[in-house]
Amino acid sequence: MKEFSDIQTREIGLQKSLTAGQLSMIALGGAIGTGLFLGSKFAIGFAGPSVIVSYLIGGAIALMLMGVLAEMTVKHPTSGSFGAYAEHYLGPVYGFLVRYMYWLCIVLAVGTEVTAVGEYMQFWFPGVPPWVWVVVFSGALVGVNAMNVKSFGTLEYWFSAIKVFAILAFIIVAAWLVFFAGKQEYGFQNWGADGGFMPNGISGMWFGVIVAIFSYLSIEMIAVAAGEAKEPERAVKKAFKATIFRLVVFYFLTLSLIVSIAPMSEILEGGSPFVTVMQVIGIPFADSILNFVVIIAALSAMNSQLYISTRMMFSLARAGEAPRALGKVAGNGTPINALVLSCIGIAVATVIYVLFPGEAFTMMFAISMFGAMFTWFMIFVTHIAFRRRVARDGETLSYKIPGSRIGAYFGAGLMLAIALSTYFTDEFRATLPFGALMLVVTLIGYVIVRAKKSRAKQASAAE
Repeated sequence: MKEFSDIQTREIGLQKSLTAGQLSMIALGGAIGTGLFLGSKFAIGFAGPSVIVSYLIGGAIALMLMGVLAEMTVKHPTSGSFGAYAEHYLGPVYGFLVRYMYWLCIVLAVGTEVTAVGEYMQFWFPGVPPWVWVVVFSGALVGVNAMNVKSFGTLEYWFSAIKVFAILAFIIVAAWLVFFAGKQEYGFQNWGADGGFMPNGISGMWFGVIVAIFSYLSIEMIAVAAGEAKEPERAVKKAFKATIFRLVVFYFLTLSLIVSIAPMSEILEGGSPFVTVMQVIGIPFADSILNFVVIIAALSAMNSQLYISTRMMFSLARAGEAPRALGKVAGNGTPINALVLSCIGIAVATVIYVLFPGEAFTMMFAISMFGAMFTWFMIFVTHIAFRRRVARDGETLSYKIPGSRIGAYFGAGLMLAIALSTYFTDEFRATLPFGALMLVVTLIGYVIVRAKKSRAKQASAAE
């Protein structure tokens, strides 16, 4: 059986210069983005005030995912991450599927973030076509990702710091209004307005979980970025604890306060729920300041996703499952060719924005969902195989999360249920058919690649 060290060896060439703090901020940068600032509007449309429960369920799944991923990452830090783990513990075909489906998901998620930026810029420049902003901001972030990983990590750290500070400020202002301002229009009574706490019933709350999962997407970036961390074991442990706490607190508190300040009808009429709340409150220029923050949030998430999709394609190329040129590393340690290919999502988003300006964000959101759900499901399944192998070989893990073994089974079951649920919503009905098609195409690609490898091996043996 091939040793995991063989996989790590083929992925050498990337610089190991990310700190534990940068690793935490990269994960936050990816997860606190459009899913919270704009996607939460769709979740509220499904669930109403019970969106709080939706995000708590999503947070519980994210917690289980981070636990199983942390165990595997501390044992095997590499940029191939969960794709490499699936290859080693389940088989080559699973590694191939996980890497490609995740790459596709993240590439399209980049398009989701950049279409959101186009939406946000309409707040200030309603006369400028949104696709113009897509092109401008995309060019800037591609340039950042072409630099060395230390420059990327520094920018992402400050991007994320702005978001964290803004969310904390929002929580403080909103909490004061709800609990201490003494104004009757703000408070928990809004949870029962416009149809009650669950205006669309339990099914609406459950459909909100679909959006919640997409919102938490990118916390798994810690595992990929660990391949370029200075001290991967220490960095992963620290980042795991910090990220989970911040995410659950931020999402739970902000959404609870949003639905306490503005009735659902007002939230659904606006753009970002955060900006809508600031407009309802009437603080001078607060809505503009927050609009700036949500733009930073989307750019930050896009920045992280460009980074992660580039590394996943790099891993595929080094595994011989993508063109060899995509595995080349520039002098500054950046896989430039893989970065260029990973800009596909930006191109797709731009075309969709030109053709369907009103539906661009929702379309990009729906088609990128399958890869996210498939990847999370496979991470849980991989961990089940990982723990069985560790037990069989009599190994002792240096980092264990309590309840991770049973959490993997629960997580896999919940992800399967969420994926099936997308078919019963108008907004996400295209997710499963699109995902199934891409899965079949990817499997055909695997057969072709393996056949090509087999012929090359036979030709080499004949010589």
